[in-house]
Amino acid sequence: MSMRLYDTSRREVVPFEPDHRVKMYTCGITPYDATHIGHAATFLTYDVLQRRLIDMGHEIRCVRNVTDVDDPLFAKARELGVHYLDLAAGEEARFERDMKALNALPVHSTPRASSAIPDIRGFIGMVLERGYAYVSSGSVFFDVSKFPTFGSVSHYSREQMISFARERGGDVDNTKKRDPLDFVLWHPSADDEPSWEAMWGPGRPGWHIECSALALRELGETIDLHGGGSDLIFPHHECERAQSEAATGRPFVKHWMHVAMVLMDGAKMSKSLGNLVFVDALRREWDPRAIRLAILENSYRHEWEWTPSAMPRATGRLEQWGRGHTSDPTVLERVRERLDDDLDTPGALAIIDEASRLGVDVGAPAGLLGVPL
Repeated sequence: MSMRLYDTSRREVVPFEPDHRVKMYTCGITPYDATHIGHAATFLTYDVLQRRLIDMGHEIRCVRNVTDVDDPLFAKARELGVHYLDLAAGEEARFERDMKALNALPVHSTPRASSAIPDIRGFIGMVLERGYAYVSSGSVFFDVSKFPTFGSVSHYSREQMISFARERGGDVDNTKKRDPLDFVLWHPSADDEPSWEAMWGPGRPGWHIECSALALRELGETIDLHGGGSDLIFPHHECERAQSEAATGRPFVKHWMHVAMVLMDGAKMSKSLGNLVFVDALRREWDPRAIRLAILENSYRHEWEWTPSAMPRATGRLEQWGRGHTSDPTVLERVRERLDDDLDTPGALAIIDEASRLGVDVGAPAGLLGVPL
């Protein structure tokens, strides 16, 4: 048995053939608000992947970080008049409740960025020592001109990268930088933000460096698969790869896997736009198993639109699946084949639908998708 998955960097579906122990890193939440369906779609994708890999006999070591040192969290805490760590703790707990309700497997670890300040300082020191970064007015920036393969995860043009960096917090117009695409590793904190001492000046880490330091600490220099939403391809994952390989001199990620955005009202579901459907609100009205099915009926690689019909349709599917009594072990094998073909969850659901209509007990294939019957 072998699995094939789309690799963002290679831009094709390729074999995913890790060793017995699979080292995965998935970018987690910035805990300043509730979990929406877009978040859930991302994390359930990697949950199904883990389930199939475990089914194949692998041991999974999945790390999912918590970004509790970041601009959106500080802004929300400022708005609410609360300590940023109190806000983070509450929202992280709500996220964990949502993931448990959706039957997501526990991950190996969920380290917080705030736990890794010594690791981050040491990591930045490595990048500086190897000549890939520079200090400017109390900030440390990565020098993209020293890293010739910058852009090989996203394959975006320079113009596209600058546009995405400007849109996603890249501070491209910062006059302290030598190049608009240079990105911050460390910078001074605002008066009401946390600050830590460092040899290049007091302050706090930039966003990208947190994940690199945590991945190195938790999983080592090279990981098998790195995941996240497609909006993280650039700048976050592009910058992660550059600084990680600059620091260690080793390949950072063997396989890049990204989950497409969920749309609502024709636009990406996001906190900034407010076009959100929250998981904790949905599960007060619907069976969490149906929420899971409403997500998994869509391909992870293609954008899809959340509509009001999703939950009634998923509920009907769940009821149908629970009616079978006859046995057919080929259904489970066919579902495995679909998951091995670039995690084709819509195809897997279609096979289970067909079997359930014929009166087959589909408990085992449904269980492989994380839907207990």
